[in-house]
Amino acid sequence: MGQCQGFLKVGVKRLFTRTRGGELIEMTPLSVLDFYVHSSVQRGGIGKQLFEAMLGYEDATPSKLAYDRPSHKLKGFLFKHYNLRNYVKQTHNFIVFDEYFQASTHPSRR
Repeated sequence: MGQCQGFLKVGVKRLFTRTRGGELIEMTPLSVLDFYVHSSVQRGGIGKQLFEAMLGYEDATPSKLAYDRPSHKLKGFLFKHYNLRNYVKQTHNFIVFDEYFQASTHPSRR
């Protein structure tokens, strides 16, 4: 019988987020709500395959997502594979990386 090696849950969330400049904006980004890879297969590429499959399916980029309470491992994963590291700490515990705000248009699922 097969064993689940990992899963990734995404969904749209309505957030009020502060930018690095202090501006408060309302946004509805696609959000990573849960991301798990079993410890026996971590560091073997399964997480990257799972994440890339989600990006392709959602037609998204890692910098244009919000992340709900990301662990240190997820932050390390995003830094290693997508060079994402700079964000403003939010009171709602979501992380939106600075790169989200660099484009002239922001993705929104409204």
